[in-house]
Amino acid sequence: MRFIRSARVATLAVGLFAFTSSAAPLRVLFLGDNAGHRPTNRFTLMQPALTSRGIEMTYTDKLDSLNSTNLARYDALVIYANHTRISPEQEKALLEYVESGHGFVPIHCASFCFLNSPKYIELVGGQFKSHGTGVFKETIVNSDHPVMKGLTEIESWDESYAHTKHNTNRIVLAERRDDRGNEPYTWVREVGKGRVFYTAWGHDQRTWSNPHLVALIESGIRWAADTEKNTLGKR
Repeated sequence: MRFIRSARVATLAVGLFAFTSSAAPLRVLFLGDNAGHRPTNRFTLMQPALTSRGIEMTYTDKLDSLNSTNLARYDALVIYANHTRISPEQEKALLEYVESGHGFVPIHCASFCFLNSPKYIELVGGQFKSHGTGVFKETIVNSDHPVMKGLTEIESWDESYAHTKHNTNRIVLAERRDDRGNEPYTWVREVGKGRVFYTAWGHDQRTWSNPHLVALIESGIRWAADTEKNTLGKR
């Protein structure tokens, strides 16, 4: 069943983009954990879709992977995890990795990761505060940004994140709107020579199997990595 679902996501995602197969693949490190969000399941679900699109992802749940030698092997780092602490050495390696011109893609629960690091929270652009649950639809507020061009608004059952410690040095791309107001939900930042893409979407397979999330994450990775050999394709 997992293979069938993964294949369906990959097939749907391929139809959303024009990809040049001769382009060198993007190399992405995906940092997960062994907690309740089940990152290995989400990785297994999305990996075939992104591999078919020229994005090679490598999974790890080891914080020791956050060192300068290892990170240098990758164009971008994805975090989908709830590790509570980061060492000073790991924090330094991560910040230098992004500032030197690499991509950083925190997804969903990554905004409640490394709680001992104000610099990490600043890097992400905000911190998870609370959530409800239910089916809701985002509102794209910056359709002209390269990440969002040609994308469809996501509607799914998910955790309805609210954030705190908002970094105003960012560009909000989409919001979650309800009777409490407009909550920034997907945004981007530039840090030194590097780029950050964050989305609050992604609690479980109901959203991770949505082809519009696949398209959003692919677009976010490509924008964040921002290499000359791997550009956003025409849609």
